[in-house]
Amino acid sequence: MPETRPARMAVPIPKERSRGCPFDPPAALRDLREEDPVCPVTLADGSSGWLLTRHEDVHDVLGDYQRFSSRGELRNSALDGQVTAARQAKPGEINGVDPPEHTRLRRKLGGKFTTSRMTQLTDSITDIVDDVLNVMEQLTGPVDLVQVFALPVPSLVICELMGVDYAEREVFQEKTTNMLALSATPEQYMAALDDIYSYVNDLVVRKRARPTDDILSNLAADEELTEEEVSRMGLALLAAGHETTAHMLALGTFALLQNPDQLAALRADPALITGAVEELLRYLTIAQYGAERSATEDVEVGGRLIKRGDVVVPALMAANRDPRRFDQPDALDITRRTAGHMAFGFGIHQCVGQQLARVELKIAYQALIRRFPNLRLAVPPEQVPLRTDSVTYGLVALPVIWD
Repeated sequence: MPETRPARMAVPIPKERSRGCPFDPPAALRDLREEDPVCPVTLADGSSGWLLTRHEDVHDVLGDYQRFSSRGELRNSALDGQVTAARQAKPGEINGVDPPEHTRLRRKLGGKFTTSRMTQLTDSITDIVDDVLNVMEQLTGPVDLVQVFALPVPSLVICELMGVDYAEREVFQEKTTNMLALSATPEQYMAALDDIYSYVNDLVVRKRARPTDDILSNLAADEELTEEEVSRMGLALLAAGHETTAHMLALGTFALLQNPDQLAALRADPALITGAVEELLRYLTIAQYGAERSATEDVEVGGRLIKRGDVVVPALMAANRDPRRFDQPDALDITRRTAGHMAFGFGIHQCVGQQLARVELKIAYQALIRRFPNLRLAVPPEQVPLRTDSVTYGLVALPVIWD
């Protein structure tokens, strides 16, 4: 019989990382994965839920959209014991709905981010990366790799794809940062979300009036989508399209510099880049936690009984370091088989832009280490500032020098 009572009191979701190894998840997650893998936790709004830390449990929950829904309004609130409609997804918020609505919206995006279509963008992304590195090459160190390389590359790519003026990049970067801050209160989060929505909605209005050849114009021209749906979908693409890739580029470079044997292997054999990208995605897992799910019925997970309406939070970074799934998971090994990693999530809500991210990362990492063979940290590694107060983990800055 599954346990029906918590094995321990609910605790806040662990967030504290070690300065000793900034690439590792919080140590408390490792302990929970071994001692209490389906653990009662206190969520940001004061309600309670369950934190999942084993690969198998995270995989099963994310893959079971029928019993674990993305619809926030199905969630029980421990504050009042009632199901609330306040968390109902707004039109176009694809990650907050289930099929058939999710299927309808996903079809509108899926064809724009296929592997073949992203491969076709290789030349233009290569040109963007080369242009950014040309500028960087003219600078004298130390320079902040976040500002001169990691942010510009995905920002330029997503601006080109979405048809957004690159001059506006600082506007949507700042708005995205505010929206993703973990320290934000619910009121601050909603204010930041409304702010970036207004910005994207204005873009959509302009695209409908003067369309160009880009993803946002194509969505805006779709008569089956409302203006709000296009704006919400555009918001998600614009925010995720630069935020996650930028932090992967910076943190991944930091990780390679701290693992010189792996960097040397990649320099010696550029064909290792595909596996290297997948391993960096697994090893770093910058999405701090997976999106919440609500149980639609009583269901057993990892020997615990999850009640209908209970919230579960998949800890992707803990799952991707599970020794039951990956041998010596805390080591960076660019030659390992990484099949099954969940850096992009899993199931029907798996990141729609993952193929774009893969292409960008492969091109950018390869070009950087080829053009700057003597790239190294300009400060001791413990002085590299970490970006922990965000849904996406990363670096505030990465000071580097080269000869």
